[in-house]
Amino acid sequence: MSDFLRGALSGTPADREAKKQQLMEGVRNQVALQSAQTLINKITDNCFEKCVTKPGTSLGGSEERCLGQCMERYMEAFTVVSRAYTNRIAKERQSQLLNTGGVALH
Repeated sequence: MSDFLRGALSGTPADREAKKQQLMEGVRNQVALQSAQTLINKITDNCFEKCVTKPGTSLGGSEERCLGQCMERYMEAFTVVSRAYTNRIAKERQSQLLNTGGVALH
């Protein structure tokens, strides 16, 4: 058995639950980081394509304004979608808790 599995399976149930929560938090953080990187890449690609029609050594004023507005719209949309997703997950968790008599299923 690997050291990782041996460590994860050892200890009291409370220790195992704490390790599980720590691992889950790490996974959530990695997913959030990947989502942010994907968003930045999409913003860069799409806004550059839309706003910079003739790439040169510098940006013109209209290109800068276009890029700023484009990036703001992407960030606003991302914020709206993130909030909606977070609210949906919270409601599903609450519903799950109510349906199981207050005991979270893992």
